[in-house]
Amino acid sequence: MTAFVRNQWYVAAYAHEVGRELLGRTVLGEPILLYRTEDGRPVAMADRCVHRRFPLSEKPSRLDGDRVVCGYHGFTYGTDGVCVSVPGQQRIPRTARLATYPVVEQDSFVWVWIGDREPGDTLPPRAPWLDSPDYTVVCGMEPLEADYGLLVDNLLDLSHETYLHGGYIGTPEVAETPITTEVDDKTGVVYVSRHMADAACPPFYAESTGITGRITRWQDIEYHAPCLYLLHSRIAPVGTPDPNADGSDPDAFHVEVVYGITPSTEKTTYDFWAVARDFALEDQRVSDFLRENNHTVVMQDVVALNVLQKALDTEKAGYQELSINIDTGGLAARRILARLAAEGTERAEATAR
Repeated sequence: MTAFVRNQWYVAAYAHEVGRELLGRTVLGEPILLYRTEDGRPVAMADRCVHRRFPLSEKPSRLDGDRVVCGYHGFTYGTDGVCVSVPGQQRIPRTARLATYPVVEQDSFVWVWIGDREPGDTLPPRAPWLDSPDYTVVCGMEPLEADYGLLVDNLLDLSHETYLHGGYIGTPEVAETPITTEVDDKTGVVYVSRHMADAACPPFYAESTGITGRITRWQDIEYHAPCLYLLHSRIAPVGTPDPNADGSDPDAFHVEVVYGITPSTEKTTYDFWAVARDFALEDQRVSDFLRENNHTVVMQDVVALNVLQKALDTEKAGYQELSINIDTGGLAARRILARLAAEGTERAEATAR
């Protein structure tokens, strides 16, 4: 099992999911209630009534203004988690309060901070394309019945596209082209790049861009441990000039693939996915195609990782993995996650003493 990393920001929901209906999510084993106040501010608090632990996200719990009323016995809570009303008595027990969680709404995500200390000036990593007028976005979320570390492995080794996603985004060149890997241990970021100079154009790009021949295809990954994965994809017909020295790249198509990787429990994960493009911005046909196509790709990963988790659950203790060159990014991510988790454990133990 990949250890939880606390004192970090995690995606709890898309911004459009959080409204005046009570929404429940479980992040790092913590049941969390999400909603918006009447003035639009997102709130996150524990999703269990202090009285009999009824989930506040379940009906008939409801909002009364900005207060949450438990649908089981009527305990009522303010946005700060403090109980303001109990049935049948005036005195409110001092312990009648729920944990609340720091919240940031950024780049179309609602992020929550899970830990034993405040985030201070720490902010979530950025995915600015998701609410940029220069990009059009399709997105979704799929739950995994698998350890979140398996999804990290999957996304950092895109050679599997050739085999698992053939006919969608995979072509032979993805598996055949070597990768370069860089690791910034200080910031906890892993970079993996694969630049294909002459590759077949998979249907995912042929149908969306209109390219009919072979392409130059770049895949540049940034994994910001533990929570955010970015894939910068550059697609252009073979022979197209490289980007200009100033970074502009007017002759190529660009797709930004974003994953919010949120551990729910030890063996369940929220897989938030989004695809942002800088072309055909108003073309609904392209949006519909990319949404359906990418959802199919995500579901292929979900099925495979769920099967893999079940297989790993039956392995005998001490089984051995074999790793090769394509695994360098995933192995680096594992080391960073293990270090971050250990640092969190040491901090918690020191605080307890």
